[in-house]
Amino acid sequence: MSRKLFVNVRTTDLRRATDFYTSLGFTLQEDFSNERAACFVVSDTIYVMVLVEDFFAESVVNGVSTSGTQTVLALNVETREEVDELADKALAAGGGKAKDPFDEGFMYGRGFLDPDANHWELVWMDPNADFS
Repeated sequence: MSRKLFVNVRTTDLRRATDFYTSLGFTLQEDFSNERAACFVVSDTIYVMVLVEDFFAESVVNGVSTSGTQTVLALNVETREEVDELADKALAAGGGKAKDPFDEGFMYGRGFLDPDANHWELVWMDPNADFS
């Protein structure tokens, strides 16, 4: 059995978040979505669960912080072009710029903030790079 990763992020506006993640090309998984949560398929093994703030708070033991970055969600993609394409979609859909793009030759990335300031990094790594 392959493991699946469900990344949970909070939102103050589920409709806005649903529109945002759908515009990135993520598929809404209706079976795991309701008025308090929306589940998006990122890949066969990765899902993003967007939870309204009070529902998200039920899952944590140390409170919900809205100041400062708590987590950086990094997603690798297949090409440098896909990094830019997905980051541009995020910005066009109401996301914010997280930081300047970086280019290490063998690795390229860009970040964005979703409308609730959850920090995402898109990263491409050269599959032929020698790290030995």
